[in-house]
Amino acid sequence: MALSAQRGPRPDAVPGATTPAGTTAPAATPRGLLPLLTLGNTAMYTLYIGVGGVLLPLQIEHIDKADKVALLGVVSGVSAIFATLFNPVAGALSDRSGRRNPWILWGGLASVGAMALLGSVQTVLLVTIAWCLGQATMNVFQAAITSVVPDRVPLSGRGRASAAVGLGMPVGSTLGAVLGAAFTDHLGTGYLVLGAFVAVAAVLFTACTREEKRPAPEPVPWKRQAAAFMNALRDHDFKWAFIGRALLVLGYFCVFGYQLYILDDHISLPKGMEPADAVAILTPVSSVAMAVATLVGGVLSDRLGRRKLFVGVSALVSALSLLIPALCPTWPAMLVFAVLNGLGFGCFMAVDNALVTMILPSDGDAARDLGVLNMASAGPQILAPFVSSVIVSACGGYTSLFFVGAALSVLGALAVRPIRGVR
Repeated sequence: MALSAQRGPRPDAVPGATTPAGTTAPAATPRGLLPLLTLGNTAMYTLYIGVGGVLLPLQIEHIDKADKVALLGVVSGVSAIFATLFNPVAGALSDRSGRRNPWILWGGLASVGAMALLGSVQTVLLVTIAWCLGQATMNVFQAAITSVVPDRVPLSGRGRASAAVGLGMPVGSTLGAVLGAAFTDHLGTGYLVLGAFVAVAAVLFTACTREEKRPAPEPVPWKRQAAAFMNALRDHDFKWAFIGRALLVLGYFCVFGYQLYILDDHISLPKGMEPADAVAILTPVSSVAMAVATLVGGVLSDRLGRRKLFVGVSALVSALSLLIPALCPTWPAMLVFAVLNGLGFGCFMAVDNALVTMILPSDGDAARDLGVLNMASAGPQILAPFVSSVIVSACGGYTSLFFVGAALSVLGALAVRPIRGVR
């Protein structure tokens, strides 16, 4: 591992704040932490994929089939704004409290109520409000659990820890797609099952992991704290990591958010196969590839001490995969796409997570800075539905959408090159 990746505390990230004692990387990873991180992230992605990939599009289609593309764009985009706002705010609150577990617990429990509300509403306006609340509660959960790695894992184990975190996406994606497809005729029940899974994972994580309260930093006025969110982006390496992730995630969600509609309107499915059933097949295929790439990428990046190479190559593989269904809109092509996209995106997220924890601008404000970086994931989700609906409407189909996604992935690969603090 490159020694240049070890960055010391930088109290100037928040003017007037001091870095609290004990916030440097720990000497060893706590026993049992990695499986619990996988469980927590699995539950989180199960809900995100189950809702965003299956249940929410079906709910919108039931409300207004004729305008489903535009309406899904509005609902997804507006709710993603709440995700963007709540993630860094929740991260800063957990930084100031010196604890992560309470935020994980209460964010997970609150998701049950949000999902119950979402499953009971029947207008686009109420669906939007309910999914906004769901995004808010889930991002409280996400901001806190994301910060566990820099809090409790030494630098030498960040690749393995990020792989454990990254496994949550393929496993959660599979569970989310399968559960979503299982409840296509009972949306309310499906929403409740997804929320309950997150709540159970939150209870198990907080009950089985010990957390020592970190010394609280000196109080900083909220006005200056808010300004510090954007100050993190002045850091050279952090800025480019932010840009790279934002571009790749935007390309991914431009396509993923409309996967159900793509399978319905663009891909020639085998006779008798419904779009929701196709999602339930494609997602496990992609998830297996994603799991393999996550494990291999995380471990190899630790052993070789290289992060940028893995991040760049995986982004290019993602770009290549997006071209396949654009040029060949068939079911076999979608299966190939699922494999390559899983390999590329899985490796990218695992290694990029490790890379980011090594270039944080302020060790004492890890959750806040990771919350800012998570805006690179949530922000593109705001833009993606609007961008996708405009592209599909203006170009009369989904082919151009795949090309735009591929171009964004290539730009994301190029964005990691200027990073200097990590090899």
